[in-house]
Amino acid sequence: MVEHEALRATRQAYDDVASTYADLFRDSLRDLPLDRAILNAFAELSRAAGDGRVADLGCGPGHVTAYLEESGTSAFGIDASPAMIELARRFSPGLRFDVGSMTALDLPDGTLGGVLSRWSVIHTPPAGLPPILAEFHRVLAPGGHLLIGFSATDDAAHPTQEFAHKVAPAYRWWPDHLAALLRAAGLTEVARMVREPEPTDPRQFQEVHLLARKEPAAAPGADGS
Repeated sequence: MVEHEALRATRQAYDDVASTYADLFRDSLRDLPLDRAILNAFAELSRAAGDGRVADLGCGPGHVTAYLEESGTSAFGIDASPAMIELARRFSPGLRFDVGSMTALDLPDGTLGGVLSRWSVIHTPPAGLPPILAEFHRVLAPGGHLLIGFSATDDAAHPTQEFAHKVAPAYRWWPDHLAALLRAAGLTEVARMVREPEPTDPRQFQEVHLLARKEPAAAPGADGS
């Protein structure tokens, strides 16, 4: 399958650049106050659902996982790249980090308070995203939240657009289009943050965070029947 080939190539590419990537991004949240704000809101909401744990999917070297843990949230990380997981375990030895795939998470149904997908789906070909969103929905507890981050396309006429990424082929998404895919997966958007690029950013893309909730199942007879 195309998705499997893409995953294999992306995993190898991130294995090859893991140390460089960690050096570049381990302290990146320090200069991103808006990102910290929505991460804090996500963490607070996640603590109130399911078992309160958050899975940082595509965690890389684990810097955001560690930030969530420091904020008082029980967090663990999963990444397809063994080299990234090795670094994450070295940098944060007290936290749990596992090698795994977003397409088939080794997690029980309906337990997590939160799922974080921070730029971890950008390398997924568009046809492969709905099954991943369904997997996010599966592992979330009713009332649990997903925070998904990605780069936006420039207009609604381009719901997805491939762009040149230094590590592996990647895709931008029109926010309303991705929000519609979330709804189709049973996740209701409750907030979004759009951050404009700095003038010095090499890519002049808007960066988007969508916050979505898995709605509790309707009680029997709630529709009046």
